[in-house]
Amino acid sequence: MVKIRLSRGGARKRPYYHIVVMDQRQRRDGRCLEKIGSYDPNIENSGRISLNLERLEYWVSRGAQLSNRVSLLKKYSLDVDNLSKRKTIKTAQLEKSKQKRLKKKEKAAAPEAPAEEAAAPEAPAEEKTEK
Repeated sequence: MVKIRLSRGGARKRPYYHIVVMDQRQRRDGRCLEKIGSYDPNIENSGRISLNLERLEYWVSRGAQLSNRVSLLKKYSLDVDNLSKRKTIKTAQLEKSKQKRLKKKEKAAAPEAPAEEAAAPEAPAEEKTEK
């Protein structure tokens, strides 16, 4: 079966992916039938995803299966507002993580106050006297 998937390139911690058509039995970075695009997750502009849609449709018409990631990249490459949507989502995620860190700091500070009160000496218990 022929699959359309990503093949990794680039240096360590600086990935760069080729969108390739290959037999599913091949290794991830093995021999491919055709390179039809690229994806660079390190940049934040319109050149992030380049995909030859004509060749993609040709291979799909021949029975090639898209991987999950390639189907998402196809959808994103067709969306004109992809970068602006991505930016709003990223800012929302950052804001959410900031709020989470603040709550965690408040929680860490809150248990310290009751611990100090508990450490204060208590009044001695009253003893019963027998008459």
